[in-house]
Amino acid sequence: MTTPDVSVRSSGVLLHPTSLPGRFGIGDMGPSAYAWVDALVQAEQSWWQVLPLGPTGYGDSPYQCFSAFAGNPYLISPEELAREGLMPADDLQGIDFPADQVSYGSVIPFKNQLLAHAWQNFRGGCASDLRDPFDRFCAEQASWLDDYALYMSLKESQPGTNWQNWSRGLVLREAQALSEARTRLADTIRQQQFRQFLFFRQWRNLKEYANSKGLKLIGDIPIFVAIDSVDVWANPDLFLLGPDRHPQVVAGVPPDYFSVTGQLWGNPHYNWEALKKTGYAWWMERLRATLAQVDLIRLDHFLGFSAAWHVPAGRTTAEIGEWVPGPGANLFETIRTTFGSLPIIAEDLGLVTPAVEALRDQFQLPGMRILHFAFGDGPQNRFLPHNYEPNTLVYTGTHDNNTSVGWYQTTSENEKDHVRRYLGRDGSDIAWDLIRLAWSSVANYAVTPLQDLLSLGSDSRMNMPGRPEGNWSWRFRSEVITDPLLDRLGELTALYGR
Repeated sequence: MTTPDVSVRSSGVLLHPTSLPGRFGIGDMGPSAYAWVDALVQAEQSWWQVLPLGPTGYGDSPYQCFSAFAGNPYLISPEELAREGLMPADDLQGIDFPADQVSYGSVIPFKNQLLAHAWQNFRGGCASDLRDPFDRFCAEQASWLDDYALYMSLKESQPGTNWQNWSRGLVLREAQALSEARTRLADTIRQQQFRQFLFFRQWRNLKEYANSKGLKLIGDIPIFVAIDSVDVWANPDLFLLGPDRHPQVVAGVPPDYFSVTGQLWGNPHYNWEALKKTGYAWWMERLRATLAQVDLIRLDHFLGFSAAWHVPAGRTTAEIGEWVPGPGANLFETIRTTFGSLPIIAEDLGLVTPAVEALRDQFQLPGMRILHFAFGDGPQNRFLPHNYEPNTLVYTGTHDNNTSVGWYQTTSENEKDHVRRYLGRDGSDIAWDLIRLAWSSVANYAVTPLQDLLSLGSDSRMNMPGRPEGNWSWRFRSEVITDPLLDRLGELTALYGR
């Protein structure tokens, strides 16, 4: 494993696989994913950036997963299942979900039923050539897979119940309770293992195809994990929990310009002292698992590795809390020793303290810049391209931002005026104006969401933080990816040496 050469200029597109086109209600790892890889290659791109690939829970957010190691089974391609002999292709005829968005309420039951059918067929003798690979996968991934399969089987047996509300024996992982559950849920556990086998088999094939075409993948690791996750249930000593396994403090950020009460995320905090005693073994395994899926990792909320805002459990806002030091340089020295490199991008948005900058720069990690944040504050704004250094990743916007068209339509007149004067443009083609600005900057990495390539408005944004529903559901139709669009991006990429 080697760290990408930050002296080489490159570019790419941000698109989560759920947004890919297809008739099965949600993007998957089937033919449309391979067509997307081909499109990026045609457009001379070096990177495909995705969001976290884990199994999503309440709210369907990829940043609140049931596991930091498992894959999202809803991304499994039905067509690939048929190709491998796990179901007749005729079973997939007549299925045609709405094309423009993911309707999770109907897609999830459909996918679960389909995967259960594939398991029954496999158990009944279909695709017998997969039996040895499946057994090897289970043996090789047992360190996380066994707990995950049991955890998901227990959740399935009592739908919607957080593990903290299970029976006391299961909450505390008493040996007898776990043994009885494994016996009672044996078939369901095996099925959960099979789903993970299918996910990682399909993702590995897709990644190998992309890499063979010269396209690399950027993945995403949220610093925190969900309280309702196997990670916390199976590793309580690695988190700041009380004897009842409930968090003593939870994560968030204090009040700032954007929120007078701060942001209360509710994730449990790590017990960094306990993690350090293990050589950060859990984190090393998490990074190793992610680097098997992608080539470069974006570490979300990099600030938290320097210091994190601890809010006492039970608070309804993040106003009251304290800054507590994180692992700092010791963690990143361990990562470098373990992997021989640091294939990491630091998400250094929000509060940027001198300590955060020093930690990022000590390990020469690329930081992030968002063009939507660049305008209206004068020439010293760190998000303006003339203030960049080369070891930087610049975005027009990210999954948490409005689209560039939507942003420009709703921003202040002062910012619009600054944009027009800075770009020397009239703003009529704002998304591509910002793409050109990112691509022409000195930043060695430049990425734009697909929505900006398509000049889409606010109704196509991927996520609006704080919105109770409608997030993570945007999809595109295959016909919008045209040769003129790809040629236009390829021309800019060649023009600016990316």
